[in-house]
Amino acid sequence: MSSSANRIVLRALLALAGCGVCIATWAQPKAAYPGIGRDATPKEVAAWDIDVRPDFKGLPKGSGSVARGQDLWESKCASCHGVFGESNQVFSPIVGGTTAEDIKTGHVARLKDPAFPGRTTLMKVASLSTVWDYVYRAMPWNQPKSLTPDDVFAVTAYMLNLGGIVPDDFTLSDRNIREVQARMPNRDGTTTAHAMWPGNEFGRAAKPDVAAVACMRDCVPATQTVSQLPPHARGSHGNLAEQNRLVGPQRGIDTAPAAKAGAPAAAAPASKAPLAVLEKNSCVACHGMTQKLVGPAFSDIAKKYPGQVDHLLEKIKSGGGGVWGAIPMPPQTIGDDDARAVARWLAESAGP
Repeated sequence: MSSSANRIVLRALLALAGCGVCIATWAQPKAAYPGIGRDATPKEVAAWDIDVRPDFKGLPKGSGSVARGQDLWESKCASCHGVFGESNQVFSPIVGGTTAEDIKTGHVARLKDPAFPGRTTLMKVASLSTVWDYVYRAMPWNQPKSLTPDDVFAVTAYMLNLGGIVPDDFTLSDRNIREVQARMPNRDGTTTAHAMWPGNEFGRAAKPDVAAVACMRDCVPATQTVSQLPPHARGSHGNLAEQNRLVGPQRGIDTAPAAKAGAPAAAAPASKAPLAVLEKNSCVACHGMTQKLVGPAFSDIAKKYPGQVDHLLEKIKSGGGGVWGAIPMPPQTIGDDDARAVARWLAESAGP
């Protein structure tokens, strides 16, 4: 074939390739918001599409025993929730306040008892799918989405066992979870007469009560504080903000003595904080720069361990307890480079 013929064939192939590109481009769906982002891929959608509905649609297949759940609980959950789910040092208790009679009736009697001191998870939750879904997507706090479906079945089984809902030798699975739902203590303590519940109302004439009209009748216009502790008595038992729950609505008020005028405020570590590393590994979920949260402030750690890079590295990787209070820090699955960056930042940031 002559060189001119070769050039003609090459041009024809390029033209066909160009048409193929045009056809492929034309076949793409029209973007809802041109120039902003892109359509999510099926894999990206599947990664987020993990919700489990009250009718258990979306529940993965799997199973887990109470015994396996206890092992997982003690290694991943007990540091915040207590060995028996009773702790309120970090969050409200999960277990307590329900009775065998509640399991029979489907209503928790103590929810109507103003003398009962608190509201646990098993007292309030009506649908077992809510517990399973939340644990699967959000727990443990420092490593959300790290539990497998079998792990979640096991942890859920252990919580149910602590509440007397299932026996010690029980194995929870996608095949029997509906039977367990029929034993939830507060299963009938909720209403489905609203458009947010999957049913005939959903997506039809009824609309969600987004204005909270149903909840805003006969309300007290405003609340007023009619009494409080006198200034000399506010700190008699220490700072209440450090003794009660550290997160959530039950936080104690700050009763620490007011700082004197001109007194220096607590300083954050002096060198530049590796914020990206701290956020990626959820360090800031438990530690503030200058404030104690679940664990001590970074500034306090830096002051206590100046120059001790190896010691801090060991604490980060292996965890520990008893130094800063009753709540231990579990071992962290953080990369070696990230762990050393945090340890070096703390060790080099201690002020005089």
